[in-house]
Amino acid sequence: MMLADPSKKYRRMYQRVDLPDRQWPNKEIEQAPLWMSTDLRDGNQAIFEPMNIEQKFKMFQMLVKIGFKHIEIGFPSASQIDFDFTRKLIEENHIPDDVYIEVLVQARDHLIERTFEALAGAKRAIVHIYNANSPTFRSKVLNVDIAGAKALAVNAAEKVKHYAAQYPATEWIFQYSPECFSATELEVAKDVCDAVTEIWDARPEHKVILNLPATVEVSTPNVYADQIEWMHRNIARRDGVLISVHCHNDRGCGIAASELAIMAGADRVEGCVFGNGERTGNVDIAAIALNMYSQGVAPLLDFSNINEIIATIEECTGLPVHPRHPYAGDLVFTAFSGSHQDAIKKGFEFQKDQDIWDMPYLPIDPKDLGRDYDAVIRVNSQSGKGGIAYLLESHYNVSLPRRLQIEFSQVVQQVTDEEGTEITAQEIWKLFKKTYVESKDGAYRTESYKLSDQDGKQVIELQLNIDGESRQIRGEGNGPISAILDALQLPIDVLNYEERSISAGASAKALALLEVQIKGTGRSTFGAGVHDNIVTSSIEAIMSCINRLIAQGVLDKSQLGAAAV
Repeated sequence: MMLADPSKKYRRMYQRVDLPDRQWPNKEIEQAPLWMSTDLRDGNQAIFEPMNIEQKFKMFQMLVKIGFKHIEIGFPSASQIDFDFTRKLIEENHIPDDVYIEVLVQARDHLIERTFEALAGAKRAIVHIYNANSPTFRSKVLNVDIAGAKALAVNAAEKVKHYAAQYPATEWIFQYSPECFSATELEVAKDVCDAVTEIWDARPEHKVILNLPATVEVSTPNVYADQIEWMHRNIARRDGVLISVHCHNDRGCGIAASELAIMAGADRVEGCVFGNGERTGNVDIAAIALNMYSQGVAPLLDFSNINEIIATIEECTGLPVHPRHPYAGDLVFTAFSGSHQDAIKKGFEFQKDQDIWDMPYLPIDPKDLGRDYDAVIRVNSQSGKGGIAYLLESHYNVSLPRRLQIEFSQVVQQVTDEEGTEITAQEIWKLFKKTYVESKDGAYRTESYKLSDQDGKQVIELQLNIDGESRQIRGEGNGPISAILDALQLPIDVLNYEERSISAGASAKALALLEVQIKGTGRSTFGAGVHDNIVTSSIEAIMSCINRLIAQGVLDKSQLGAAAV
């Protein structure tokens, strides 16, 4: 079966731009744009289960930590959770003074009124209204002509101005999006945008945001760049306007389109950290920012602990970050090819004496993202890593997280290099336990524990042997893991926790796998616990992590027993 003749079914959905003297091809990106994260709005509406308030709050805190100054937090006029979340941020004073929260609202009167109710009391806020002006939407969705589409935008702009005047204590920024801009006639888009900026009195000291989205990506990136440059040249009140771009990824070109749009005059980029969003996703902000970083341009966003960011996003969205995801994937700094391995090793020998990063196959230094070189310089896992994972899963029903697979494959590789023999599934399992389970016999050992529920909290009482001395500690939390961490009072966070049921071949026990990180360092390690009881195996896994961090010299023994009573 072959694809149908496309000429009989599809047509060009965009307007060609007459711009023979286009300037963007000769430009370079020399400074970062304003960034706007829409992870909590556009990203949130594109996942299987939208985030609850607790997850949204955790995501918001992470976005602030990364450095976003514009954060779209939701659609409060259409969602009670978004309304309540907006109120939580404002009433509990969680918004830093230099951060603008942004909310989206359709160009409808009662929704605009409800939006301002949600924002009452905010120090700084962006109200983002939108309506579509493209031929398809005018004729098939809205049933209006060009004048009718413009009237919707004008009416909404007037209503926004009216309601904002009732809250003079808030520093307002108004934003308008001609939805499906890239499929709209440029003259129509300009006329509507000019009418809106006139109502909002756009001027240098009172800037308005015009967001020109590729709501559906319908052209090659160069055409979108032409459209942005045309608007940059022709819109009224340009010195009072921030041109923003919001690219979707239907053609797989969202990053390129956004970068070319910056070269064409865009001041601001909207997207999600790792490109989540409807259909094929919004533009990937981390990739654009780190593209700039790799070229010596400060992105003004902090991805120096990318593993923590990945863990938060995966937890809040339920979506995994692909192992081959640009910059962030678990495998992007791992070479499996022998020739790549040789080039990287030789590159490291020269890199020691160089200030400028210039490495074969590595466009960016993994350490800048909080990664280490282990997976890079021990790269000969082309068969070992896959074989190890297969044997553990098929013989013991143990599926290791990807980063742990990479780390443990190096342990196995060292053994096979030294012994020069084939290693069996039983030997691999024995080596895994020696490396990650039996390390619990170090400085920290659990003698006994008692877990109970008290006033809705999990309370744990631990009798520990700490460096040869028996001590008792107590902690509480919303689960056993958080209670144990509260009891220990060590500077560690749990990045990942997974449970496995080991098959009958390994005595049908519970396996707990943890990755913990030393706070503020980006250094992490794995540990495991095996026991009939999952809580016991979790405790053992934590002790294993602590002892391994001590053995690695990244956790000071002087911190031991600080919480003992």
